[in-house]
Amino acid sequence: MTITCDRLIASGVAPTQANAFAQPLTDACARFDISTPARIAAFLGQCMVESDRLIHCEENLFYSDPARIFMVFPSHFTSANDAAPYAKNPQKLANRVYGTRLGNGDELSGDGWRFRGRGLVQITGRERYTDATVGLARDYLNNPDAVAQPVDACLTAAWFWSCIKANLPADAGDIDAITRAVNGRAMLNASLRRQYTQQALAAFSA
Repeated sequence: MTITCDRLIASGVAPTQANAFAQPLTDACARFDISTPARIAAFLGQCMVESDRLIHCEENLFYSDPARIFMVFPSHFTSANDAAPYAKNPQKLANRVYGTRLGNGDELSGDGWRFRGRGLVQITGRERYTDATVGLARDYLNNPDAVAQPVDACLTAAWFWSCIKANLPADAGDIDAITRAVNGRAMLNASLRRQYTQQALAAFSA
């Protein structure tokens, strides 16, 4: 099924993003059998929340307030004062909070920044980038920035969708089950994910 600009706009995507993502989404969805209105709508509903309606394909780790850093990453800092050197320094922050996690090397390795979250449904960490490299036969380990570009942002999102077997709950209309698989127990923005899914379903069923 072709994902057109008009249908993306009707789903709530801005025209600029619709033009940039229509063809990459069409190709990625075809590759992973995201092929019915229900599947496409559920997929888009998740992607739109994760990327702020296809606007942001890279994790924002710029924080100007040390207290906010401590609030968001409490397991990595002992206080706001401890977090102060990481304010306004996203690279340093990424290396701290993602170091020795997710298959990354330690803080000094630079892996935290190199393999920060990218894509429509963000993949994060050397381990996930390795899996995507193998699964898609595209060298994200040596070119991780590619995942923030439309083609690979869509491919990695559709690949992840396939990994979690999300077509099955999409067929059943179980959007909360998909949200749980994507976002974990936090279920952040669950109602917005359902809303975007319904908008996209109306656009792709017309």
